[in-house]
Amino acid sequence: MTNEFELFEVREPVIQTIPFVYNSPHSGRRYPSTFLDESRLDDVSIRRSEDHYVDELFAAAPGFGAPLLVAHFPRAYVDVNREPYELDPRMFCDPLPPFANSNSARVVGGLGTIPRIVAENMEIYERRMPLSVAMERIENCYKPYHACLRKLIARTHAMFGFGVLIDCHSMPGNIRVAGSGLKPDFIVGDRYGTSASGELSQAALQFLEDLGYTAVRNKPYAGGFITEHYGRPARGLHALQIEVNRSIYIDEVTLEKRPDFDVLAGSLAVFMEQMAEFVADYAGDRALAAE
Repeated sequence: MTNEFELFEVREPVIQTIPFVYNSPHSGRRYPSTFLDESRLDDVSIRRSEDHYVDELFAAAPGFGAPLLVAHFPRAYVDVNREPYELDPRMFCDPLPPFANSNSARVVGGLGTIPRIVAENMEIYERRMPLSVAMERIENCYKPYHACLRKLIARTHAMFGFGVLIDCHSMPGNIRVAGSGLKPDFIVGDRYGTSASGELSQAALQFLEDLGYTAVRNKPYAGGFITEHYGRPARGLHALQIEVNRSIYIDEVTLEKRPDFDVLAGSLAVFMEQMAEFVADYAGDRALAAE
């Protein structure tokens, strides 16, 4: 796979001027030919679990002085928003190693580090695979990706004394908030207050609402492995997951961009600028760094 295309890239600003790192781990849309050959799905169905064009929606980040890390490999191939070894024993010819986590809710649901399904419970593979295939993807894609993300976060923390990771995702258009029937345009996840300061989460919600969107916090998505793993508010490291409702910017059947795609991207540029200004003001008394 490494010979087919670049696995990921960091879109760097000329100079990093704000304590933010933006990350788009699920927008990869370069599918290895060998993977497509192994799959039972057609070329459109295999893309159902992509965070479609999220890297383009947040493309303005470097212009505001923040790096943007973008995966090119698809989520269906290997999911970096999981623990490194959340593996489903039903998928492999060989027994799993003792350090594998085969009992997580994500594995049970078919969405482990090597996913068994894409959206709508569509099975990816015709048959079981050798465990070595999974290990190769973890070594060649997952681990280098996280090494790069850790480096960006560490660099940001060293430069500014604190850092904010914005983990960028999309969600299906049929998502509703339980008990209300509300279909939000955005969900801001902070692992129920454990991965970022409440003030940061509330600011993000307010900015999105001021832009005319409906936004909720943590329901039904509170953040995945990346948000949980890298958010350490006590150390001045904050992580927010931003979920964008796909139905507002693509046709979910054809996966084509809607005519107002650029309007949404423009709104998110405003959002990023507002977040940077908020953190600059809010961190004046070192509140974010010392929380």
